[in-house]
Amino acid sequence: MSSPSAVLPGPSAEAGPAGPAASPVNTRPRRSRRWVGRLASYLVMVFVLLTLNFFLPRAMPGDPVDGLLSQGSNTFVFGEAARSKLEQYYGLDQPLGAQYVHYLARMAHGDMGRSIVTNRPVRHEIARRLPWTLLLVVSSLLLSTLIGLVAGVNSGWRRDRGGDRTVMTGLLAVREFPPYLLASLLAFVFAAKLGWLPLSGAETPFSSTFGPIERVLDIGRYLLLPLLVMTAGLTAGTYLTMRAGMVSELGSDHLLLGRAKGLRERRLKYRYAGRNALLPVVSLSAVEVGFAVTANILVERVFSYPGLGGLMFSSIGVRDYPVIQGVFLVVSVGIVTVNALADVLNGRLDPRVAR
Repeated sequence: MSSPSAVLPGPSAEAGPAGPAASPVNTRPRRSRRWVGRLASYLVMVFVLLTLNFFLPRAMPGDPVDGLLSQGSNTFVFGEAARSKLEQYYGLDQPLGAQYVHYLARMAHGDMGRSIVTNRPVRHEIARRLPWTLLLVVSSLLLSTLIGLVAGVNSGWRRDRGGDRTVMTGLLAVREFPPYLLASLLAFVFAAKLGWLPLSGAETPFSSTFGPIERVLDIGRYLLLPLLVMTAGLTAGTYLTMRAGMVSELGSDHLLLGRAKGLRERRLKYRYAGRNALLPVVSLSAVEVGFAVTANILVERVFSYPGLGGLMFSSIGVRDYPVIQGVFLVVSVGIVTVNALADVLNGRLDPRVAR
């Protein structure tokens, strides 16, 4: 015999357009406005970054011509006339407003200019070094997130026990080490003293003649020390966030119901508690990109790793405006883009964030 609820008519075809509840709410205009607002905010942020990108290098003392001379470049400047010609060639003799307009016009066409020191196109300099930076930053973010998630889930599940205290103390202690100090210590022990790993660089000279597997192993040897330093500094944030989420889930109703049903502890820990505690980690991962890029500049400097960090550091020393602008633009727009994508992903995972 059917239950009474089974024979009740549905609220759609039978009832007709009798009232407001009969027609579903059209959420498309609201979603469209939301996406337009996000896109407008993103474009405004990019414009602000472009503006800061132009004015901040010029706020530093000195100018590119002085930096060029101080580095002993092959470009020789004899007297004020020759200096004026060089400034005119690079557009440094124009008023600041005119330089800014010219800079925006070039950026609109995808032209980052030429390096004042090497006279090579900036986009070529960046394209040559960007893959090494992406390899180091992405690898460290993935590895630190994986370690932080697993350690946070297990520590939070067994909070205030011996293993929890040990892991927390160790990760917090490593996190307090400045990246350059930890990098120098590891380089001294494992490269200079023991000789187990290379001290600097990213690959063996003429490694292009190696086979595929041999070349991957060679790149991995050079990557290992910078990767350890980067991962050590990033793991603690993910670990603490995941652990706090797990602790807040321990007394939740769905865990009590799962235990009453006799579900296994592993399933309760990862499928129920761990899954619900994962949302704050998504937001944190976007923030960690900024920390990773900042630490990357110092780590690349210590290990002479041929990435964007080393290029930025050397360009600041000689006030190479086009290179500084290009590297800063790529890094800052990348960070803003990752944060925007994390915001969209958070809205997908939790509709309350979108609302």
